[in-house]
Amino acid sequence: MKRPASRPSRTGLFLKRQKRLLRPVIGLALLACAGAGVYLAVPLPLLEQQIAPLRDKVLGTSALRVTSIRVEGANLTSDGAIRAALNIAVGDPVLNFNVSRARENLNALPFIDHVSVERHLSGEIDVHITERPPYAVWQHQGHFILIDRQGQKVPDQGANDKDATAFAKLPLVVGDGANENAAALIDVLAQEPEVKSHVAAAVRVSDRRWNLSLKDGATVLLPEGEEAPAIHRLARINASTQLLDRPVVLIDMRLPDRLTIRERPPEPAPASTPQAGDAAKAAPPAHNTPGKDTPHVPHHAQTKDTPKTPTEESRDE
Repeated sequence: MKRPASRPSRTGLFLKRQKRLLRPVIGLALLACAGAGVYLAVPLPLLEQQIAPLRDKVLGTSALRVTSIRVEGANLTSDGAIRAALNIAVGDPVLNFNVSRARENLNALPFIDHVSVERHLSGEIDVHITERPPYAVWQHQGHFILIDRQGQKVPDQGANDKDATAFAKLPLVVGDGANENAAALIDVLAQEPEVKSHVAAAVRVSDRRWNLSLKDGATVLLPEGEEAPAIHRLARINASTQLLDRPVVLIDMRLPDRLTIRERPPEPAPASTPQAGDAAKAAPPAHNTPGKDTPHVPHHAQTKDTPKTPTEESRDE
């Protein structure tokens, strides 16, 4: 009598039923192992060289090439610097363009605050640049610093002396606190171009008020907190008297009802040396009249009709 076969286990029944599904999985695993073996066996540069023709063929289609590069907001940044930072040109494969690297390169350029770079598979590259233009030059502790309207330092990383000469016409402000208070003064000077054309620098005094240093060496003392009325007043006076073209050393406008002007002393004329004999002949003999008192008037005395010259205050209180 034949002995009956043993009953298969549950695992055996499951594998037997899933045999058809396991065959593709096993095949993929074998292919993956084979690919890994080839990858490890073949050097990476050689592998890239072998697949390069296929990649170039795919990227070489006209639909995946750069068709245009649009840049907006670049007023201080040159086109050459932007092209070098993007490192891409029209006709290059668009998928070769590294957006993050281009953004980093642009942010490192002088006078750029932040940028936005977009790449489209249609072939367009859009670049939006936000610059922080310098508003003035601040001289502080022996250094010249470009500042914006808010008085903050302009990001000028990478700028050299040649770049700095482009901003030689910017207003110059000097002293502690000059950067934070420069905008209001510069705006007022812009309203009076004739006065502004004579100004070389604005000096902040004790972080309270301003002095204007003129190009001819004169100084204008402005009142604290009343710079605008004083500058407008100076413009009206200059329009009728050409005061700023006269040889003055100081114009004190700190008092609203008084204008103190100190003019330059005239240059002394060259003195000629007379001969001793001629000097003796030219000197009149001295006479003393007995019985009469001749008062002696010092040469520096003033008569009551001689106007006194106002004295400027040499030091701020």
